[in-house]
Amino acid sequence: MADDLPSHQAHVPLPLDPGGLVSDDATLVPIHIVTEASQLPVEFLKPCPQTKLVIGFDCEGVDLCRYGALCIMQLAFPDAIYLVDAIEGGDMLIEACKPALESRYITKVIHDCKRDSEALYFQFGIKLHNVMDTQIAYSLIEVQEGRPRVPDDYISFVSLLADPRYCGISYLEKEEVRVLLRQDPNFWKYRPLSELMIRAAADDVRFLLYIYHKLTEKLNAQSLWSLAIRGELYCRCFCISDNDFSDWPDLPPIPDDVAMDTEPPEEEILSVLNVPPGKMGRVIGKKGASILSIKKSCNAEILIGGSKGPPDKVFIIGPVKQVRKAEAMLRGTMLDM
Repeated sequence: MADDLPSHQAHVPLPLDPGGLVSDDATLVPIHIVTEASQLPVEFLKPCPQTKLVIGFDCEGVDLCRYGALCIMQLAFPDAIYLVDAIEGGDMLIEACKPALESRYITKVIHDCKRDSEALYFQFGIKLHNVMDTQIAYSLIEVQEGRPRVPDDYISFVSLLADPRYCGISYLEKEEVRVLLRQDPNFWKYRPLSELMIRAAADDVRFLLYIYHKLTEKLNAQSLWSLAIRGELYCRCFCISDNDFSDWPDLPPIPDDVAMDTEPPEEEILSVLNVPPGKMGRVIGKKGASILSIKKSCNAEILIGGSKGPPDKVFIIGPVKQVRKAEAMLRGTMLDM
């Protein structure tokens, strides 16, 4: 069980809370600092089809990627928030969470899963599965409602929170933490957790269940399938393996009601393109002009590792034909003139 008398609390708005915007009248729930697996709910530790869960999920760390350090894993339930302390609890605590993080019976609601998944995979061997990525969901709704697709127009978590359609609150405290992180990258390593650390960690997940409800009620059947597929592919994006992800869970098939549409969606894939030494500059182009031009020409997501790496690969996610088109154009930029 979690601590009997938690000293920290947070408001967690739930889908059934009245009104369109979030307020401080939302349900007040305890924040538990978890250093042992026994402090987590049994239904989380032992997932099963009889007790399917939807939880808010996020990770904090130092340079969070394959080489960084995962420090805290946040879990938001309707009745509590759990801050899983990877520093104090160690590998054993995170390993205890592995069945839940890989389970199809627990939906993990997260904003931009790529680096969190990469850290879990390379640091703990966890294959993050069954996520609902709110960043992807937002983009799908924009396209579904007829707004033009804009390359690299990924909504930030702060902007998503501010959107009155989904939450309608400002998150000024986020910038305070960002300033501290720029001043001291080891911010999340320090123990004991300060009041600011606890509040900031909880704030990153306490609205996710509410946003999940607001987003999913707008998505049609085809968009929901695309959301599930892209969530799986984004989880794999930076988790490069030698077996072409054969040990990862299967991708969800096209639902019958979507497959019977006049124009059923094309299969979506992840392609990892190797870039020869010295050629990444050509791929990106001056001030990013080359890769931006390709992104505008292809209905696919094209991602590079950036400062966190990997430095020699390009990741392409989207319908098969669009991915192959992007591959061809990217290879063209690498040719010696």
